[in-house]
Amino acid sequence: MSPIAFRERAQLDALAYPTVKKISATVASATKIRDRFEVSTGDGDVFVAKRILIATGVQEVFYHEQIRTYYGTSIFGCPFCDGYELRDQPLAVFAEDEAAILHLTKLLSNWSADLVVFTNGKSVDKEAVKPLTERGITIQTNPISQLHGENGKLSSVELQNGEMIVRRGGFVVPEYVRANPFTEQLHLERNERDEIITDGFGRTNVLGVHIAGETEKKASSSLLMASTAGNMAASMIVMDIANERFS
Repeated sequence: MSPIAFRERAQLDALAYPTVKKISATVASATKIRDRFEVSTGDGDVFVAKRILIATGVQEVFYHEQIRTYYGTSIFGCPFCDGYELRDQPLAVFAEDEAAILHLTKLLSNWSADLVVFTNGKSVDKEAVKPLTERGITIQTNPISQLHGENGKLSSVELQNGEMIVRRGGFVVPEYVRANPFTEQLHLERNERDEIITDGFGRTNVLGVHIAGETEKKASSSLLMASTAGNMAASMIVMDIANERFS
């Protein structure tokens, strides 16, 4: 089942409940006014709620625009989620900083002995990546000119110096950004890693604002992990509403 079909099926299940309504609109802003929240859409509609669950996820920003052309078909972000079919193939690792390079390349060494890291022009600490280079893994710091392939399937990486490096797929460490400004608008507390601080059950520092999924950590996740977080947050919302009746 595709992710789109899965989401549509889940929405149909939810809409079977008489208190559930689906509105297809883009939310422009979310504001707290006393003990309520005003949610405004791009169409000019305003909705008032006692509680908000933010589960809008993150967006990937790639250091080379062509990566998106292959993303999800032959270039992936997580070897625990995708890409096993690329095992034993020459693979690319698209990453810029040493920590990300080491983390992803070590994981991919389980699948392929032919790995090349592309930093797209960013220099790296040679000592930091020595565990990789000592094992024959190339750290290519020359800027990327373009990616070659057809129908989303990568075939080679061309560098600005003219060198063409054959690759049949790869993995990328993108920059993650939250999909909207709601967490800023609602003044949710963050830690030094820009993660939203919660009580472990989706509750934030703002009473009535709950959060779930990738929005909290500003990092990639999986469907199962995100749905588990959503289930937990929704359960706490129901519990809090019930407890309020007796307070």
